[in-house]
Amino acid sequence: MLERNHLAILREVDRLGSLTAAAESLCLTQSALSHAVKKLEQQLDAAVWTKEGRNLRFTQAGEYLLALAKRLLPQFEHAELVMSQFSQGQRGALRIGMECHPCYQWLLKVVAPYLQRWPDVDVDVKQKFQFGGIGALIGYEIDVLVTPDPVRKDGLSFQPVFDYEQVLVVGDNHPLAQTAFVEPAHLLQETLISYPVDIDRLDIYNQFLLPANCYPRQHKTIETTDIMLQMVAAGRGVAALPKWLVAEYAQKMPVRPVRLGPQGIAKQIFLGVREEDAGTDYLASFVAMARDAEWKG
Repeated sequence: MLERNHLAILREVDRLGSLTAAAESLCLTQSALSHAVKKLEQQLDAAVWTKEGRNLRFTQAGEYLLALAKRLLPQFEHAELVMSQFSQGQRGALRIGMECHPCYQWLLKVVAPYLQRWPDVDVDVKQKFQFGGIGALIGYEIDVLVTPDPVRKDGLSFQPVFDYEQVLVVGDNHPLAQTAFVEPAHLLQETLISYPVDIDRLDIYNQFLLPANCYPRQHKTIETTDIMLQMVAAGRGVAALPKWLVAEYAQKMPVRPVRLGPQGIAKQIFLGVREEDAGTDYLASFVAMARDAEWKG
């Protein structure tokens, strides 16, 4: 009764917003698409969407099937990709999702030797990772999740791969540059620059500022590390980044790290994988190489 093509239709209509666009994406005529949905509705004895003018609104039954489509179709597509790779003599593909904005430089140091060890494995890195990383891992959109904030879920396994310290980054001429450590009150008159991430996921807020009921004078977001640190070097604000990343940039621009609080903020980077895939040789090798890499955070 319920077939894969029905789920594909619902997902494309939701993604593209119209029957015409969905039909074109699926290489169907609009009449064929409409006929397939009408037949499904007759079999289910329930409507999957209603028309409101030129728009479509999913019914409760349609929303259920749409959620099913978003969960199952990526698994079908992943399985087909793997089978295709096997048929072509390839080992597979490793899809890495980044939930850690500044970790790209670290990842490069792991990927380079990995590609040499596994020449028949393709690596795809999804940097624009402002979607739910856990959902993408569960939904087979990625195979490895790089994150500093793992969320424990049944069926997922997280392993720490290296430790690092989160620090405040200031310009060489900033008044705080010579202090041993900063207190939350020191940032009351500062412009804090961060990646475009929700405040509740920023360590400098949830582990430093908010417990002291302190807020910076202004908060700006910048997507790229290079521009962020150029702003810091120019005295336009301060930022919170991993100490190892600041050390790399301090070699080429006038910025320096300052400890956040007398004890500092200790963090770890984790790699998350699906437990069912943890034994896959090329995936397990990537985790092991990331864990064993010489890296000082």
